[in-house]
Amino acid sequence: MTVPEPRDTDVAVPAPVGPTPPVDTVLSRTYRALSVGIVSVVVLIAFEATAVGTAMPVAARELDGVSLYAFAFSGYFTTSLFGMVLSGQWSDRRGPLAPLTSGIAAFAVGLVLSGTAGAMWLFIVGRAVQGLGGGLVIVALYVVVGRAYPERLRPAIMAAFAAGWVVPSIVGPLASGAVTEHLGWRWVFVGIPVLVVIPLALALPQIRSRAAGPVGGAAAPASSDRRRIRLALAISLGAGLLQYAAQDLRWASLLPGAVGVALLVPAVLGLLPRGTYRAVRGLPSVVLLRGVAAGSFVAAESFVPLMLVTQRGLSPTLAGLSLAAGGATWAAGSWIQSRARLEPHRERLMTLGMILVAAAIATAPSVLIDAVPAWTVAVAWGFGCFGMGLVISSTSVLLLKLSAPEEAGTNSAALQISDGLSNVVLLSAGGAAFAALGGGTVSHAATEATGSHPAAFAAVFLPMAGVALVGAWVTTRLRQR
Repeated sequence: MTVPEPRDTDVAVPAPVGPTPPVDTVLSRTYRALSVGIVSVVVLIAFEATAVGTAMPVAARELDGVSLYAFAFSGYFTTSLFGMVLSGQWSDRRGPLAPLTSGIAAFAVGLVLSGTAGAMWLFIVGRAVQGLGGGLVIVALYVVVGRAYPERLRPAIMAAFAAGWVVPSIVGPLASGAVTEHLGWRWVFVGIPVLVVIPLALALPQIRSRAAGPVGGAAAPASSDRRRIRLALAISLGAGLLQYAAQDLRWASLLPGAVGVALLVPAVLGLLPRGTYRAVRGLPSVVLLRGVAAGSFVAAESFVPLMLVTQRGLSPTLAGLSLAAGGATWAAGSWIQSRARLEPHRERLMTLGMILVAAAIATAPSVLIDAVPAWTVAVAWGFGCFGMGLVISSTSVLLLKLSAPEEAGTNSAALQISDGLSNVVLLSAGGAAFAALGGGTVSHAATEATGSHPAAFAAVFLPMAGVALVGAWVTTRLRQR
């Protein structure tokens, strides 16, 4: 067949010229309701996390449960580990909608149980239910991001998650203190469930239309699901026993500590990607980096207020304010990693971030020297939080990038397990070193200590700086060859 020659009467019609259609953002009409809804959920969870610590001492005293104080925190953590694994399996098989709504419901029920408790054991049960809900929610939110947002928008929504912690980290303790003083500690717990209705009304219809239901691909067999649930129970129980042993430094505590380690090690190896602790390139190193970064930073930060109060004579309020600016710099680091033009340099930004974290941790104990101004810690911690903003959001972005859609839930759970478990292990190690070198008896609120020796603080900060430097090396193994 021949193609006819063009004739002189044929006129080429130019393409219509008009404005270039706007590029979608996380706040454009397409994604606005979903973005506002899920970020609002993060804000409420952040507010609860930062506010509860202020009300907890009053609650324990009124419920005559000061001796069980630490279990109100460890109960939350151990059940959250189980919730993370369950949410990952549930999201991969059925979609994130069910685990997200169930998690928010459990979180609200736990708050009400704690807020209406008449005995400390019921208060601890409520905290455990909260932890289960929190674990379900955080992993389901990651799966929603992986399914509902294109890859180019994921850094921005992760930056919004980080920004959602800024205001609660500053306002939460102050608001909680005022509510506790004027209305009572119970209102800190029972007031939050009511606030979650609005973000749910915004987010759930969008999640149902964009991210509900299973995705294509071969699903893992039911026997694999059951195995992971058993491993999740083992890791939760093991973490609880390890925390108990670390809180009760007696010879009798060696047995539960050993049982905890025996349960943790095989469970962790079974739940994290193969090769995680060998820093195999790609996804295993991303999961490892999350744990190294979060664990070293949180373990060090836990001792900053205590050091400023006991060694430099600052009030607890001033000591806490020395960390307040970190919320803003963390959000700034997370915002920078979300810039599209910096995407080719993500791994280098993460290396810079871990170097800043290591430098901040190593600088903090310099205030043990009287000639060094106490505000040095605030400046150093601002830079450290900036580095954490670069790293933590980037690990979430890389994990979703390296995960198949049907594996996003399982891999997101692994990332959160690495984060949470490293906090327990490194906090336990730091606390044991602190006590062994004369750190004295430390309250959870980090406001009291007896006989604290400067060397005890150095024994916490300097090893954690070394762990952060290991994280800087792990950032060189994130890209697959």
